Amino acid sequence: MSVADLIDRPDTDIHAIARHLDALDAATRAREVLGLGRAQQRALYEKAAASRPIDLAFFVGDAGPRREVIHDGMNTLPVPPPFRKFQKRFCKSEVATRLYGYNEGITRRAIGPGYFVAIPTAGRPAWEARGAVVVDYFQVPEGPVADGWPRVVPNDWRLSRFVYHQTRDFMRRVSAHVSVGAAFKVEKPLDHYFVLCRQA
Repeated sequence: MSVADLIDRPDTDIHAIARHLDALDAATRAREVLGLGRAQQRALYEKAAASRPIDLAFFVGDAGPRREVIHDGMNTLPVPPPFRKFQKRFCKSEVATRLYGYNEGITRRAIGPGYFVAIPTAGRPAWEARGAVVVDYFQVPEGPVADGWPRVVPNDWRLSRFVYHQTRDFMRRVSAHVSVGAAFKVEKPLDHYFVLCRQA
């Protein structure tokens, strides 16, 4: 049984999904997660509301400051599958309560890096209900980022304004390596989702 099969079963909870994913080797886990379609990602996000709240450490583990940690992703945007694949790359910032990151993929040179700041949602009840960490594109890194990352630009830069500008992604934990996010434009849900699988 695959993770897609588990998600499609109404009686399967997020804990059963996590146990399944945690038991897989890294290559199989990534293949199953990045193969999920729109309806399955939406259902996974809903099921993940019952998961243990995600935190900043989930995204970077014990990596040192400015050390890149890569999460492979697949989103549900209405574009051909190769354009839905991407990576979110995170690093610790100079402040413990925030991470820096950007989006890498085949569209990055055309659209822009989509820089963001990831912060906890604690203290904002409406945000907390969506996920314990928000990937906030209203903000971009103000300090040094990981070596080799592209130049930091605001998200109203060129074509970035049509993808990242005024957007926030709210994150929920799925398993030890997997998370799921839902995109909001300002405060409006877009009904677009994505899954991330952290590279070991």
